[in-house]
Amino acid sequence: MYAFDIEQPKTIAEAVAALASDEAQALGGGQTLIPTLKQRLASPETLISLTGISEMQGVCLSDRGELCVGGATTHAEVARMAAKSFPGLSGLAGHIGDPAVRNRGTVGGSLANNDPSACYPAAALGTGATIKTDRREISADDYFQGMFATDLQEGEIITEVRFPIPEVSNYQKFLQPASRFALVGVFVAKYPDGVRVAVTGASEDGVFRWTEAERALSASFEPASLEGLSIPADGMIGDIHGTPEYRAHLIGVMTRRAVAAAS
Repeated sequence: MYAFDIEQPKTIAEAVAALASDEAQALGGGQTLIPTLKQRLASPETLISLTGISEMQGVCLSDRGELCVGGATTHAEVARMAAKSFPGLSGLAGHIGDPAVRNRGTVGGSLANNDPSACYPAAALGTGATIKTDRREISADDYFQGMFATDLQEGEIITEVRFPIPEVSNYQKFLQPASRFALVGVFVAKYPDGVRVAVTGASEDGVFRWTEAERALSASFEPASLEGLSIPADGMIGDIHGTPEYRAHLIGVMTRRAVAAAS
């Protein structure tokens, strides 16, 4: 580790002003950034901690049927507060990492980093969430731009995420035991106008929607609707934990499990 300064703004406006410096970087729960600093893969002069901003914390229900989660809200808080109103999201949050990670990591930090195996991108894309920043609102369908890439601009802060609450939903994750990231994770959400299926952990391009499965499940929401459907291995991640073919196979398995659990 090397020497750096840290600032702890109390409002979004203060954080935005602090991040105007070229040598400043936002700090959420630090679950990705701190290991990055230890490896000297990044070296900002100043870290701007977002965890003390009260207007970016908490979970509430909107009058539009959305679960609104502050960008600085921890995974543990989402798991607890969403248990009744949105059990699919609560279950996802409650199985991220270990207790230490869940009590430090934040929703905004996860989505801003957009790790290709992170869980929250599947929830955001699988629900058609809206990512609200200090500058604008971004649809999840437009937000994710590839592995570790998003539509966020330099210095832009995720202040809130609005998840439309589905009729039923479920997230199934095939766990990579060392990291507890998803080797493959699938979030399925059923709405009155159709079904959304988002896959994380599998593709070299990051989180994506499985549209063929969405069409089949929108016609009939049951595991049998997925029979005969598969995803090509081309473009899937291949590493020491699994081949592209293995991950492609797991997508179908996890999707069927998610549908069965949601039903």
